[in-house]
Amino acid sequence: MEIWRKNLAAARAALAASLLFAAGVVMAQSGVPEPLSAFPQSLLAIKTGSGKVINFKIWQADTPRREEQGMMFIREMDVHTGMLFMFPGNARVTMWMKNTYISLDLLFLNARGEIDYIAARATPESEAIIGPSTPEFAVLELKGGACDQFGIKVGDRVMHKNFKPAQ
Repeated sequence: MEIWRKNLAAARAALAASLLFAAGVVMAQSGVPEPLSAFPQSLLAIKTGSGKVINFKIWQADTPRREEQGMMFIREMDVHTGMLFMFPGNARVTMWMKNTYISLDLLFLNARGEIDYIAARATPESEAIIGPSTPEFAVLELKGGACDQFGIKVGDRVMHKNFKPAQ
């Protein structure tokens, strides 16, 4: 009888451990958002055609999971913050606003950091595909309306370590 109880206790402990492990796997795969504080951060500046320089503190989406998450689930954002997505393959890049609760300005950039296309004030939670038909090297997401507020336009230049210096 005592052996049976020990075996039952061991089986219960093994089952509990298995359930905890499975729950951890499910949570990891469920897409629970990673806090932005865990994303790498850096400074970035945009130099406008008029010579004005605007500084931003950005998060970098440096893994496929972080690229997928982006600014999803964020409810507030300072106008001097953003998120940078890098696409070194220089291919056609598209984005969407699914699960993104705030409007964003999406700036599509070439390898020199020049802004090729701006999708201003993208509609929150929209699944519409956003992007130019041209190949792009990066996308910078800023708070919706930031481009209007700071006078940022196509042709302006993003200055960041990930872009080639101007010639």
